[in-house]
Amino acid sequence: MMRSLLIRGMLVGLAAAALAYVVAWFLGEPQVALAISFEEAKAAAAGEAHDHEVFSRTVQETLGLITALVVYGVAFGGLFSIVFAFAHGRIGDFRPRTTAALVALVGFAVIYVVPFLKYPPNPPAVGSEDTIGSRTTLYVTMILLSLLTTAVALYAGRRLAPRLGGWNATLAAVGVFAVIIGITYVVMPEVNEVPGDFSATVLWRFRLASLAIQLTVWGTLGLLFGGLTDRALGRRTAGVPTAVGV
Repeated sequence: MMRSLLIRGMLVGLAAAALAYVVAWFLGEPQVALAISFEEAKAAAAGEAHDHEVFSRTVQETLGLITALVVYGVAFGGLFSIVFAFAHGRIGDFRPRTTAALVALVGFAVIYVVPFLKYPPNPPAVGSEDTIGSRTTLYVTMILLSLLTTAVALYAGRRLAPRLGGWNATLAAVGVFAVIIGITYVVMPEVNEVPGDFSATVLWRFRLASLAIQLTVWGTLGLLFGGLTDRALGRRTAGVPTAVGV
């Protein structure tokens, strides 16, 4: 059972990567090209030679982007199937497609949206090369803190459920999550390295494209994996003889 879920998750992750590439090509790559043009123009105005990339832009936006998305999609698809296997039947008496949708929704919010709101992605030409390491560390730290906060909120919800009931305990858990994340936003250091003359439109569209790519990946995982698993489990259940009088 777990093996079939894992394989299904990885295949769905591959499909999610293909869809994400289409979104990235149409929404993200034009903004990356504009950002690179800005960087080149700024270097030319300052009389500096623009650094030549090891790989051409054509290779980066085709083979490089495809490879990155495939690795990301397959890996997240496998992890998604494992989380689904743990969650199904434990978070409520839901059908597989509902469980998958909930796992995808929570994963998208916790792993991407929460860090995105604090440290949104930036295109090339935004940010100093000297701070790449520290900015990456802050972003990964934000993801880990978001996951830890989710665990604390879930624990609080389960403890409060017998006294408050399922709905009120869920609201309380969401409140705990919001308060802790709010404090985390205040405590974590700010990062603002956007040049004053960089196009706000390009920056905004790049961030929207990043959001759309992640939404495509998580949406595909939740809907397609859930639908396929629902059908697979339905066929398996239908093939089991039902005991008379049970």
